[in-house]
Amino acid sequence: MEGGVMGTDQRAISRRTLLGAATAVVATAASGGLAAAPAAARTRTTPELWREFRRSPYTHPQIPYIGSAGQGAGARHLPRRPVRADVRAYGARGDGSVDCAPAINRAVAAVGERGGGTVLIPPGTYRIDDVIRIGHSDVVLRGAGSGRTTLLATKNLTELIGPYGSRYGGDKSSWSWAGGLIWLCPKDRYASLTDAIKARAWPFEGWTGNRRDEWTTLTTVAPARRGDRSVTVSDTSGLRRGQLVMLRLADDAGHTLLRHMAGDGEGTKTYVWDDKTKLTSYVPYEWPVRITSVERDRVTLERPLPLDVRPEWDPRLTTLVTPLTGSGVEGLTLAAVETPQSPHLLDKGYNGVTFQCAYDCWADDVTVRHVDNGFGLVAASACTLRRTRVEGRGSHHPYFCREGSHDNLVEDFTVARRTVPAPPGTQLHGINVEGLSSYNVWSRGVMEMGTFDTHRGMPFACVRTEITVENNGRHGGDASAGPLYGARFAHWNVTVTNGRAGLVRIDGIALYSATVAISEVREFDQTDVPDFTGALNSRLEAYGSPGAVHPVNLYEAQRRLGS
Repeated sequence: MEGGVMGTDQRAISRRTLLGAATAVVATAASGGLAAAPAAARTRTTPELWREFRRSPYTHPQIPYIGSAGQGAGARHLPRRPVRADVRAYGARGDGSVDCAPAINRAVAAVGERGGGTVLIPPGTYRIDDVIRIGHSDVVLRGAGSGRTTLLATKNLTELIGPYGSRYGGDKSSWSWAGGLIWLCPKDRYASLTDAIKARAWPFEGWTGNRRDEWTTLTTVAPARRGDRSVTVSDTSGLRRGQLVMLRLADDAGHTLLRHMAGDGEGTKTYVWDDKTKLTSYVPYEWPVRITSVERDRVTLERPLPLDVRPEWDPRLTTLVTPLTGSGVEGLTLAAVETPQSPHLLDKGYNGVTFQCAYDCWADDVTVRHVDNGFGLVAASACTLRRTRVEGRGSHHPYFCREGSHDNLVEDFTVARRTVPAPPGTQLHGINVEGLSSYNVWSRGVMEMGTFDTHRGMPFACVRTEITVENNGRHGGDASAGPLYGARFAHWNVTVTNGRAGLVRIDGIALYSATVAISEVREFDQTDVPDFTGALNSRLEAYGSPGAVHPVNLYEAQRRLGS
């Protein structure tokens, strides 16, 4: 992880104004088969980009299809698991007097071993002196609401697990971008990760094992195009409806896969890829997806293909580490003891909620306070973070999304203004994405501080929409991690309250990108230049007009098109 942000002051739009606009604006039946919009909404302009997208939603050159992002392919309602346990029956007390982590973990494990369900944490303050681990699928940890149930975390991950050094050497702490004091991760994967950390060995954090070799080929895949929902395979004997598999694409010597992720523009041919060692460590590209049907040699997938499938990339459907599925955290606040924020990259691990090797999981009505890093997605896909909030003394990464995390949805989120000044030498990013992560969405957000931290590692095809941001953070990213952006980043309806351009206006930086309806902004001292030479093939529309376009929210509009 890690190192820019860019900026005319605009009047801030409140969450109520933003949500009211989102509710009011829907496309007309003539323009996409949707219900007619209210009269006030019809006065908004419709960008040409949206008209184009409706004609080719799965293959548009600048706008990705993200209408099925999130748990349950974008389901409006999260699953409700039956209540199977109350943590008080396992010895937890809500008066802050005893360490309740053992009781909560026993309750979670017992429910998981019985096949799943909900573990209740009634109102109160529950001290926890250890990590809360959700390692079984279909387990939900539910408080009485983020204003009524609090977990008070007294220790950090360095104390609890050990120092987590960087695979790139130096004194960096990987707790700066990994792990959580509530950690949703498959039981066996969690054990292998923490064992490696304790042994001072760097574990691979992604969808396969620590040596990245824990997968088995199920079938090879015939050539296909980005946006296809079905693929032809060589063998269906190991495939079934509802199965979670991994599409695996390896790069070739000419780095044509990486070039494709960047849009196959002319500049990708002359870009030097070989010395970007951190970037090349992220391939093969691993994309988990659920199978919806198998007929003869055709397999239909839950989501459209994120990339072309070409023979030179040795395309396969494979197994992956047994993922965590169907689990969540709801209705609570995780508050760390208040300590000063650590210097940059030396975080001790007062981290919030992290999803790792998780698919179709969620957080709802969850607040984290006084944390080094707030909500994490690490090799996590198809997860939804809804009504989440980061507050308190200030965080390095309020939200981080890395190590091949795809198709996630973060909506109705808040990054609150810090309650104390930032200590010297600390860093503030914001909503982070990196490590070839793709098709992730941040929607309906209020950021009282931070930035759109695209953190190198060439993430691609992500969307940030209907967000108000006081753009006062800085992005990071090691040079060896390569480009800031791959193709098809879209920023749609963004109000910048302090007028900084950095990483919000991206038409002059990102290949095949769309910047639509953002505030007028100006450059500042962290000014980025394009990673690629030649034409960027980017688009800018409705500049200076946040809130004045139809649709207001790109994700919600795409959801309706697909419904």
